[in-house]
Amino acid sequence: MSRTLEEVQATIQIAKLKENDLQNTIHCLTFGESVSSGDYCLMELDDTLCKHIEAGKSLVIRGDQDERAVLCSEDKTYDLKIADTSNLLLLVPGCLTPDHLTTDNQASSQLVHAQIWGFSNSYWELRKRHPKLKKLKRLLMENPYEGPGISGQEDVTEGKYTMGDLLERIQASEEELEAQLQTIHACEVNGYWRLLDFDYEMKLLGHITQLVDSESWSFSKVPLRVSLEELGCLEPQEMIEHSLNCYGRRYTDNDEVFFALNEDKVCRATAQMLLQNAAKFNLAEFQEVWQQSVPDGMGTRLDQLKSLALVDRSSKPETISLLRVEDLPEDTLERFTHLFTMRQKWTEEDITPYIQDLCGEKQTTGALLTKYARLSTQNGIKVFNSRRLVAT
Repeated sequence: MSRTLEEVQATIQIAKLKENDLQNTIHCLTFGESVSSGDYCLMELDDTLCKHIEAGKSLVIRGDQDERAVLCSEDKTYDLKIADTSNLLLLVPGCLTPDHLTTDNQASSQLVHAQIWGFSNSYWELRKRHPKLKKLKRLLMENPYEGPGISGQEDVTEGKYTMGDLLERIQASEEELEAQLQTIHACEVNGYWRLLDFDYEMKLLGHITQLVDSESWSFSKVPLRVSLEELGCLEPQEMIEHSLNCYGRRYTDNDEVFFALNEDKVCRATAQMLLQNAAKFNLAEFQEVWQQSVPDGMGTRLDQLKSLALVDRSSKPETISLLRVEDLPEDTLERFTHLFTMRQKWTEEDITPYIQDLCGEKQTTGALLTKYARLSTQNGIKVFNSRRLVAT
């Protein structure tokens, strides 16, 4: 039963409120039929996401049954967290807020009847986070691409994923997913995204560097057309171009496409090839073999191996071993626990490449170290160890 304006004014007097202190527009709320708290879920959006929705774009909730759900826009990923409130939140379509009302103390009061469609004492709170990309490489490694296959092999779809499949499985926005596919050197083959077998990837790179050497080209000016013509008989041309894209920078000169090979990327890949088959490598011997293995004219430096290999200066002789940041846990606490399990004390120079990717917006590695590690001095050198007891 709806109230009249006179009944509302009488209630205001009983409550000892002054009608002049209130808005002229008075809402009279009633519950709709069969309304329950489970009918709607409320979500708090910032200005960016509000404009995203108002522009007609979508937000997608992603996650398998064993994962905590995340919300994704076109280019960002957010954690979803339920926030409880002591006040009951009412969903009232068409309700006029004070921002929509004009203030006119001389105008007479008017009554607006509004129906409550739903209510809740909690809402979803969003917090921007790093995309969960570790699973991507694991999925693509189910069926790595090793080159043109045997007749009929490419018809097999098991262990292969389209972009749509990956968006269903990976907790990341489409833009973040595409960027990571590029980072790990994945390529699209017959509609499926494939990760190149590392040996095959190095084989392609070897073809290119050998061609550069035989033609006496500059590493900064490798012609695409001639490279495809010369190497097309050995490997698919799209694979040769993909390798050039992975290890070089594309540019145009006089309407012809060239690539400038990246020395750091080529040297880094060569180091990974040498290190992946040995638990530890004598550092001095490794540096000698490494320099001999890269193309003539390229120089190797240990700083090219940040987040890929770890040098142990405390051992005699000094050693180096493969430690890829993508193989470490994504969770911050788990990452630090894993690192301090491997090595009790770390210098800031050694540990920084392995925690850099954990930093959020406006967060530094120094802030992470302050929270998860304890600073001390050893032989005049600042080192970090775990704040918690870690089994080694």
